[in-house]
Amino acid sequence: MRNSGDGTAGGAPGRSLGEGGPYPLHGSAADPSRETIGYRGPTACAAAGITYRQLDYWARTGLVEPSVRPAYGSGTQRLYSFRDVVVLKIVKRFLDTGVALQNIRAAVQHLRARGVTDLERMTLMSDGATVYECSSPDEVVDLLQGGQGVFGIAVGVVWRDVEAALSQLHGERIDTGETLVGNNPSDELARRRRDRAV
Repeated sequence: MRNSGDGTAGGAPGRSLGEGGPYPLHGSAADPSRETIGYRGPTACAAAGITYRQLDYWARTGLVEPSVRPAYGSGTQRLYSFRDVVVLKIVKRFLDTGVALQNIRAAVQHLRARGVTDLERMTLMSDGATVYECSSPDEVVDLLQGGQGVFGIAVGVVWRDVEAALSQLHGERIDTGETLVGNNPSDELARRRRDRAV
């Protein structure tokens, strides 16, 4: 179990679960096309369930910065990766439960340092004061036996929620800037633009 409450990620490394873990992502973590797609601010907000004001504040304060393309000044668009959007949604859930911003900042730094396969099997637990990483059911049980009230965020579940939300929204190819239309049949204007571009 790793403790992220004091601004560092310490402790013994968590044990990883086998392929039959509780939050498998059906191979989506290894999807190479995901690394070529970015999401603009409004899309990231919609998928993460946050306001644009929150997104802007978190980017300006360095809590969650876009890893694909930061804003360089007036008129430039931030571009967030899929993983960034997952982190945004996790931050939102922590804030909704009252976790201190300092502890959230430490948890975000820890999440950014982890590999994709680590994230899909991770559960983040918090007692409101400290954030812990649990990578096995035994670690979750050990934390619960401490007698304190805790809550958990299964990162794999958040991952799938974001994946489902983004499949209905627009993305942008990082290399060409081409707008990719999600599977939203009600977006007639975007469909027409796509058809005209072909």
